Formats: sequence, structure tokens, C-alpha cells
Amino acid sequence: MLRLATRGSRLALWQAERVAELLGGDVELIVVKTGGDQRRDEPIHAMGGTGVFVKEVQDAVLDGRADIAQHSAKDLPSITPDGLVLAAVPERGDARDALIGSTLAALPRGARVATGSVRRRAQLAAVRPDLEFAELRGNVDTRLAKAVDYDAIVLAAVGLDRLGLADHIAERLDPEVVLPMVGQGALAVECRADDDATLARLAAIDDRDAHACVRAERQFLARLGGGCSLPCAAYAVVRDQRIVIDALLAALDGSTVLRAHSEADDAAQAGDEAADAVFAQGGMELLGA
Repeated sequence: MLRLATRGSRLALWQAERVAELLGGDVELIVVKTGGDQRRDEPIHAMGGTGVFVKEVQDAVLDGRADIAQHSAKDLPSITPDGLVLAAVPERGDARDALIGSTLAALPRGARVATGSVRRRAQLAAVRPDLEFAELRGNVDTRLAKAVDYDAIVLAAVGLDRLGLADHIAERLDPEVVLPMVGQGALAVECRADDDATLARLAAIDDRDAHACVRAERQFLARLGGGCSLPCAAYAVVRDQRIVIDALLAALDGSTVLRAHSEADDAAQAGDEAADAVFAQGGMELLGA
């Protein structure tokens, strides 16, 4: 029996059970509390952003308490820790962000929009400079309960889809308006790099196209520095057997938004070229490098 480490939120458990189902059901769930779960009142970007929901789950695999770690791919840092490998990206749902409470066009001037994501804030501010933003933390149910306090809140559409809550969505935001987070909508499963039996088992549930797209997006993030605290985004698709990626780097207030597009046969190359295109527009200066 495989031991699968996961966070304990309702969405994380849904995703863990989905991975267990794909693996044939011979899986025991090991629930782990992460730093991001314990510090619920602190903004995610203040805690370091990407990675706050995964370290303790990864540690459970590294120290032998579990055989595999299941994550939302968007929560993963761009660099995988020594001893682990991203072995499978089983499937990808809707990668778009969703507005709850109002469509973007229907929001009144000066509307209050709640989101814990600097990426979402910057992109929405770029198209609607009049909007005011508030911090939003908690699991999906907690954030939905807070929606009445604002004109709109922003969540990942896929979480609402997976929990049967899609009827709350007022609008799924076109990536041309708000580009998704790296890996958004995708599941990610890690295991120990030397665990050949588990690697073989996970290979059977890997979606090659989804994995290639996530790899391209993560390569873009890695080129920005991995722990980039500025708003950044990337979304890739497979089209005619080529990786097509759109990527973005922005100032925190949305006053500068650098967008890039790349197509390549290789995922890493697509991510690299997207990063190069952002740097050519002044991305290095924006990063302060």
C-alpha cells in the first residue's frame, strides 16, 4: 500500500482521493499540517509566497512517513528539493481564475475585491485601476463565506469545480485579462527520486501533455528566480505537438505589465524563451536584478 501525504483541507483531500482513485485505491492518506495552514491570518506573500503549503508535505516523504506527496501544482516552488522528483501530473482542470459576486464589467467604480494573490491584484488593477483590494485567506469554504463582505472575491475556478461549487462563479476570467498562476488547475505528485517502484506506478497516471505544460511554466518561474515576490504568471497548452506558453511579470500595483508568448517543441525551451522575452522588455530591471 502506498502512503500519500497531503494537506487536510477539503480541496486537498478531494485531490488526494482523486490521485488514490487513479492509482487503483491501494493508498493510505497521511494528513500533514503545513506552515501556510497554521498561519491563517498572515498574507501568503508575507510568508514567502510559493511553497508555504508544501514543505511539510514534502518532508513527510523525505523522512519516510509517506511514499508520495500530492499537491496543487500552483503551490510548488520552481525548484524540487534534493531527493524528490515531480513524478506525475495526472490531469489538469480549468486553469482560469474566477470572480464570485460580480462579473468584472459589472463591478461599480471603486469596488472592493478580495484576494490573497498579488498576481491577481496586479492584473486586475491594470485593467481596472479604480478597484480597491482587500486581503483574503482561508480554505475555499471560508473564503466563499466572506464573499458577502466585498463586491467580489477571486478564487481558482478549478477548486470550485472539484468541490461542486461552480454555481458560485459569476465569471471565469479570460487568460488575456488575468493570466493564471504557474501550474494552476493541475495536480502534482512527488516521490523519492530513488524509489523506482513508486516512480513506475506514478508514470502510469501521468498526463504527458499536462506535465509538459506545467514543466514549461515552472521553467519560466525558475528563470525569474524561483522565489519571485513580484506578480508573475504563466499558462501553457499543447498545440500541434508544440508547447505554446503565455507568461507575465508585473509591478505590484499593475502599473507595469510585461507579457510574453513563446512556442517550442521542448517544454524547458518554451519556458526559457518566454523568460527571455520578458527580460528583453525590462523584466530584469523590474526584478531589481
